[in-house]
Amino acid sequence: MPFHRFYVPHGLYSPCDKRSIAEAVTDVYVKVGLPRFYVVINFIEVSEENFYVSGKSSTDFVRISIHHIARHLPSRERKRDFMQRYEKAIEPFTKGRGIRWEIQVAEMDRDLWNENGINPPLGGSDGEILWRKLDRAIPYSTDHLELR
Repeated sequence: MPFHRFYVPHGLYSPCDKRSIAEAVTDVYVKVGLPRFYVVINFIEVSEENFYVSGKSSTDFVRISIHHIARHLPSRERKRDFMQRYEKAIEPFTKGRGIRWEIQVAEMDRDLWNENGINPPLGGSDGEILWRKLDRAIPYSTDHLELR
């Protein structure tokens, strides 16, 4: 699952902006085959008196923290390609508005990940294809890929 936390100054983005950002970010992952429901995005609004950059209160900075669990990017080239696609997706809400931003991605251990108590199927497997089609986690059998 890619889990995104957008730390933003209070009121920077409207509810419509947040929906648009969530759709754009989700599309980055769906285009490479991840199930839509894997993508989770939280907007954490921080008041001006609690948001500091360079030791000064800030109202024009967004910090994006991403945890990748479902997929790891195996090479520098793939990592930079991901960053380029991600930057393009959020550009209308960052650079396009004169907002400063920082993105950080951490790759997490997929063995320490469950969806609804289920260890997710491997990327590209029949189980993951089924989850993508249903847009939800369901018990699956690796033998026959039938519902239990």
